[in-house]
Amino acid sequence: MAALRTIASGFLTGLVIGATLCSLVVGTIVESVPLFVAGLGIPLGYGILLYLGRLPRRAREKAVPPTTALARIDSLRAGGTETGDLPVSFILTVAPDGAPSHRVEATHTVNLVDLPDYRKGDVLVVSYPPGRPWKVRIVSSPPPEWQRRAANAVIPPAAESTLVHSPPEGCAAGVFTLVGLLLGAGAVLGLFRAELFAPEPSAAQPEPPAAVTSSGSATVDVGPRQSLLDEGELSRVVAGLARSTDVSQTLTAVVREHRLTVVFAPAGVQVPRFDLRTLPVHEIPRLVRKALQTLDVGTPQTWQVTVVPLPSARTIRVTVTGPHGSASLAG
Repeated sequence: MAALRTIASGFLTGLVIGATLCSLVVGTIVESVPLFVAGLGIPLGYGILLYLGRLPRRAREKAVPPTTALARIDSLRAGGTETGDLPVSFILTVAPDGAPSHRVEATHTVNLVDLPDYRKGDVLVVSYPPGRPWKVRIVSSPPPEWQRRAANAVIPPAAESTLVHSPPEGCAAGVFTLVGLLLGAGAVLGLFRAELFAPEPSAAQPEPPAAVTSSGSATVDVGPRQSLLDEGELSRVVAGLARSTDVSQTLTAVVREHRLTVVFAPAGVQVPRFDLRTLPVHEIPRLVRKALQTLDVGTPQTWQVTVVPLPSARTIRVTVTGPHGSASLAG
């Protein structure tokens, strides 16, 4: 029964530790104040429940009088402290009435002034809960009868093999503690997996700039910090214009740094025309860079790309203007 209680206690402790740590970490990551507060409250609530659950056992232990016995000091060692009270570790030979003697380890706080009263071989009065001799306690002020017995008693030291300890928890308790820890952490992760593993919201694509249209033409301006040579910018502008205007009747298209101007063919007039959506938007930035590097016009100041359909083919011409005049490059 005691082993089952130890295993259950280890499992619950691991469950609380796992849920607490995971709640604090996940609450910080997902910025959930209630979850973070719950992580702080879990160990507090568990501690209260543990205290209340142990009250009946403590009451039963108090109802049963402790076992009182004589004990011989086999060895003692005082610890260091900054106050007048020293924690002293004792090895005692306990001689209970009607039972064999055994050894036990005990720690007792002794004032520095009283330390000479505790010597190896002296006989003391001790008490411990029935059936739990490892929880021995030295009685500082025993009743007169026990004082007389201790003064006249001679107790031989017990063999070292009779030293008693609290029962080991064993591997099972550690395994169940680990299982509880993993289950507690897994439960929190499972409840908040959507918030933790949701994909990062992708940046919304900006709306294409509005086109200014008139009878027979359309103009689209981009912002001063943007350029139609930027990657994908010309494609976005053409697609936006195609959603609001019939660009299949394009007569001429002129691309500048921040502006696209389109002239449409007049209705009923048989002239060469092309669909603006077939414009080689990925080739235009390359052509402009080539013209800026190869055309000898001094330091280039402006450029424009003119797309005109001819009866046999469509032509793309880059015109660059600088201090030395203008020059063109056909694509």
